[in-house]
Amino acid sequence: MSGLPLVLVIEDEYPLQGIVEEALTEGGFEVDILSSGEEALTLFKGGSKNYKAVVTDVTLRGRLSGWEVARQIRERDPALPVVYMTGAAADDWASQGVPNSILLQKPFAPAQLVTAVSQLLNSAIQNQSTDPP
Repeated sequence: MSGLPLVLVIEDEYPLQGIVEEALTEGGFEVDILSSGEEALTLFKGGSKNYKAVVTDVTLRGRLSGWEVARQIRERDPALPVVYMTGAAADDWASQGVPNSILLQKPFAPAQLVTAVSQLLNSAIQNQSTDPP
């Protein structure tokens, strides 16, 4: 166990998986990358890992979209930070995205991804520290 924040990444394009993994690893995160929403939900619901954030492509192979994966994850962990990545579905974010999420339009700079995850994690920590006991 490295002690670094663990991020669940759902991306079905292998070249982009490498870019995302490298950016987040260099940004100080540990990363689990899966290529389908179904795999991600199975792993997440298993509860064997303590994910601090989710980064998901919106358009995934399989039955589930990134929108649906994030909604189901948020049912179990309402405060978990979510970053969406999309090339074409940005207009749907307002109606499909979960609250307190960030959307990155492809192509984006790797640093933008690290900043988005960090910003949401910092926001979640601040909210926890200001919530009444």
